[in-house]
Amino acid sequence: MEINSGTANVNGTTIYYEHAGRGRAVVLIHGFSLDCRMWDDQFELLAGQYHVIRYDLRGFGRSAAASSEPYAPVEDLGALLEFLQIEHATVVGLSFGGGIAVDFALAFPSITDAVVTADAALTGYPWPRGRPAAKPATTAATEGVDAAKRSWLASELFIPAFEQAAVSARLEDYVNDYSGWHWLNENPITIPETPAIEHLESIRCPSLVIVGERDTIDFHEIAEILTKRIPGSKRCVIPHVGHMSNMEDPQAFNRALLEFLS
Repeated sequence: MEINSGTANVNGTTIYYEHAGRGRAVVLIHGFSLDCRMWDDQFELLAGQYHVIRYDLRGFGRSAAASSEPYAPVEDLGALLEFLQIEHATVVGLSFGGGIAVDFALAFPSITDAVVTADAALTGYPWPRGRPAAKPATTAATEGVDAAKRSWLASELFIPAFEQAAVSARLEDYVNDYSGWHWLNENPITIPETPAIEHLESIRCPSLVIVGERDTIDFHEIAEILTKRIPGSKRCVIPHVGHMSNMEDPQAFNRALLEFLS
């Protein structure tokens, strides 16, 4: 299978991307501190039926580093799709990437064919138990980035994933390659004027909400909010897995995703 990769100079930054296959476009958006490699178990499989695109968000992976300049991830994605001459796409995001997928569906409804969230964050959610990345940010400021990475990987989010040696090895690789910039600097991401949580009813495209059975309470609450407020959305709970559902049980994740896409 031919996999094409490159960089797109858009919105004053450089975005690394890979794409393969033909047909309807499906975009994969990675989670915080990770990069597009987290979709290894989905990328080639999807390319057998669809035109699949995965990319590194600004400040992650092989994309350009973040800076103090304000930016919006949804605008970066919109510019990337325009660069690739893609007029419509299904957007699939996990965790931080899931929040971006929802924001994108709200910001670009005419481009979004469908939206799939997996163990997703949500703009405007109050995080009553604290933001997941808050503790490593504190650790980074006092003990350095390497200590922050250890703290992050030891957090509740990744406990189920670390029960599988192959999955934990991949996660360690991805996080070790992360610069830690967002833990040491004020986040320059521009928040939508109206947070997604306040107008999820505006999403009219088909929607699938995936969550790992063993994910944390906050992410289950977000999944419930998404399912209840996005009209016609479907919910899928993947048994026995936690936050990294696409890596912990790729077979179950892929079944749910392919069934929805079909």
